[in-house]
Amino acid sequence: MGDLRNCRRCGKLFAYMGNPLCRQCIDQDEELFIKVREYIEKNLKCTTIEVASALDVPVEKILQFLREGKLELGKENTNMLLDCERCGRSISTGRYCSECATAMEQEFRKGSRNFQERRDREQSRMYTAYRRKKY
Repeated sequence: MGDLRNCRRCGKLFAYMGNPLCRQCIDQDEELFIKVREYIEKNLKCTTIEVASALDVPVEKILQFLREGKLELGKENTNMLLDCERCGRSISTGRYCSECATAMEQEFRKGSRNFQERRDREQSRMYTAYRRKKY
């Protein structure tokens, strides 16, 4: 069982299991997500502001759903813009475009490989301690 924490949104005490929100707040987010998804499916050419005002949902929450990958914009929905956080190119879901995600993955793998090689080199060395004798 997780440790006890206060919900980041409502402040209620709950058993932390990796999400900073309590079960009720998670359920509220899920209900909002379903409403937003259904509205976008019915109104394909809507903007983020139109969705927010029609459903009384903050724009930040809609963008959060897009960034988390819960929502994905179709090709016909060009009015909702989401930009790659690295290069600024328009994307349909997530935080990064496919090119930036691939480039970052390669950089991470290279860094991990360098770390592993350095650790292996250090483990293969023999360390000796020399003490000076005082006469």
